[in-house]
Amino acid sequence: MDWVHLLASRNTRMKASEIRELLKILDQPDVISFAGGIPDPALFPKTEMADAYAAVLDQSGDAALQYSASEGYRPLREWIQGEMARVGVPCDLDNILITSGSQQALDYLGKLFLNAGDTALVGWPSYLGALGAFNAYEPRYDRLDPKSNRSAQDFNDAADGRVKFAYMSVDFANPTGVTLDHQDRVNILQLADDLDIAIIEDAAYQALRFDGEATTPILAMEIADKGNIDACRTIYTGSFSKTLSPGLRVGWVVAAKPVIDQIVLIKQASDLHSPSINQMVVNYVARACFDEHVAKIRTAYMARRDDMLRALAAHMPDGVEWTRPEGGMFIWMTLPSHLDGAELLAHSLREERVAFVPGQAFFADGSGSNTMRLNFTNANAEQIETGIARLGQLIAQTISNA
Repeated sequence: MDWVHLLASRNTRMKASEIRELLKILDQPDVISFAGGIPDPALFPKTEMADAYAAVLDQSGDAALQYSASEGYRPLREWIQGEMARVGVPCDLDNILITSGSQQALDYLGKLFLNAGDTALVGWPSYLGALGAFNAYEPRYDRLDPKSNRSAQDFNDAADGRVKFAYMSVDFANPTGVTLDHQDRVNILQLADDLDIAIIEDAAYQALRFDGEATTPILAMEIADKGNIDACRTIYTGSFSKTLSPGLRVGWVVAAKPVIDQIVLIKQASDLHSPSINQMVVNYVARACFDEHVAKIRTAYMARRDDMLRALAAHMPDGVEWTRPEGGMFIWMTLPSHLDGAELLAHSLREERVAFVPGQAFFADGSGSNTMRLNFTNANAEQIETGIARLGQLIAQTISNA
């Protein structure tokens, strides 16, 4: 049967994730991979997780294996409430919803706000998973650059439909590793006020700061100005995927109660609720060792970032530039304009057995072909040195042959 004629038009906007496809090569032991945005599994708190599952099943087995509230497990929401207060975001439990990873939150927010033809403002480049989540709802995209002088009228004039929200990965962004400074955040808030749109603040990497001063979340800045989270337009998404475990798929949304109420309706129609037992386990482990565990992985990842920055300085030819993130998981490289990251990846896999993510997929308009993303968290010092040396040699040869 030919299914194509039955499919909704939104399916034409849905494409395979280049990153998910690249992850398939991780099973090849001779490939040094800087591709996946994944934590090091050797650093997962496996002992604590095993203890948590045993304790949860022993003490709350019936509830852990049963249907539950769509809003999420109350004790976990209470723990998140305390963590949000620590970063300057006082809120009530009714302002918090548990999701199956922050990726689900992005999908729900796309569904909540976007009609076909509406405009979403995104970074250039932007998180590929966010573009994938929003694409299903058939928006158009415009470039959100907090340092530009574009006015609200400029964005409205360019939009075919209504501008609905501004989306940014704010700390150690995926893919660039860049953090928005205080003035950038002020500028986004002002633009959103002028346009009367929502802000989606993706804070998946916020806990992974290695050095430098922490920057106040946009939602915290807005609460300080307006006095009450329910008066705020900023929607904050967080995740345990980068700190405790990506496999458990536990994230959260913090927002004004009217927004949470609407997302609850979407979740009820989607998957009813996130897995009860996983929420309970995350609550158990977070209360037992979150700060200590995050300190451990920050130390390990900082060392690997430093290893990669040293290797890049030693092995990359002239004409190649890269970011120097203060945390997170990624370094963003910009190649000479005549080079193509996708072609370079094909050569790299075939000749050097080194993987990375070509940057073009992170641009809503398909530009950025001369860019690439490197992940440093899932490679050891030897792999980083060897892989970057091989990659630098390949880039140098490609430049000389052009």
